[in-house]
Amino acid sequence: MLRPLLWAAFVPLAIASDVTIYQPGVSYLPEKLPAPGPASHFEEIITQFNRLGRTTVWNLVKKVKIEGDTGEPEGMVNLGEERYLVSRGNWTEATKSYGSGVIINGTNRSPGAGYAHLNIYDGEGQLVADARLTEPGDIEYHLGGIDWDGEVVWATLSQYRPNTTATVVTIDPKTLNMTVVARYRDHLGGIVHDQAKKQIATLNWGARNASLMGSDHQPISVVRNPSLYTDYQDCKFLGDSEVYDFRSVMMCSGTTTLANNCTIGGLAIVDIETMVPLSEVPLTMETELGAYIAQNPFDVDIVNGKMRLYFMPDQHNSTVYIYEADENSPFQFGGGEL
Repeated sequence: MLRPLLWAAFVPLAIASDVTIYQPGVSYLPEKLPAPGPASHFEEIITQFNRLGRTTVWNLVKKVKIEGDTGEPEGMVNLGEERYLVSRGNWTEATKSYGSGVIINGTNRSPGAGYAHLNIYDGEGQLVADARLTEPGDIEYHLGGIDWDGEVVWATLSQYRPNTTATVVTIDPKTLNMTVVARYRDHLGGIVHDQAKKQIATLNWGARNASLMGSDHQPISVVRNPSLYTDYQDCKFLGDSEVYDFRSVMMCSGTTTLANNCTIGGLAIVDIETMVPLSEVPLTMETELGAYIAQNPFDVDIVNGKMRLYFMPDQHNSTVYIYEADENSPFQFGGGEL
């Protein structure tokens, strides 16, 4: 276990967001607010996930073209396919490397500049509202992966560079106002919230470390990610699964680039307390613009009895790609097919 990096106790602070409304009179949320899909159907999601393999055929069941310039999407929450909540960055100044092997104040690049946004789109991809969450000059302008617990959206605002600082926030989707709940001495990206235990888990740069915090937002543990296969970028809390001896688990999506520009991506069910991947599947699909499907935003749900995956990998010109596994795909076991 690593030494916790959380700052001293922090009093929650509510902040009004700068909201631009694009569909006046249209509610930010569906009329009937759905419970979190991943947490509501976690046992069935896990059962169906564990039937997947490298030979799984994925059917594209729907595409939703997203309106306007989406910047760099980072995280996504699907609300019954009636609303899509998307965290994104609008970069106004790129970070710059200090040079090969050069580290200054614990990090390897300049801070850059930009704005963090939470956008709400309707089921047809039209922009309903845009909440700008940071002010000019704020150094923590990177809004990472997000998670919906049925009441608020959990997110992290971070410097866009490793080994720096971050702030854990919640966003009320009814008002798009933000509450600061904890500050942290490291970059944070993905986050999940266990509503029952009132615990949050966060992932640092490249998901190399994970931090578990209690209901008081004080640290319980910091663990090293034992898997080098994928840099998790967006995660969703599932539940305490009977399949895994009632351990708390999440599903995470991500990619990583290895030597010779070889990029791999995939999904994993991960033990929250240890970061041990309990089940993994590679994903090779690409978007029409050539992005790897597991890059950044993702969500999962059960629709009409089938596990449905949601991805939004393209920058600036985005589409939500919705997939289901083909039930007739051959199941791969060991070195051959059955």
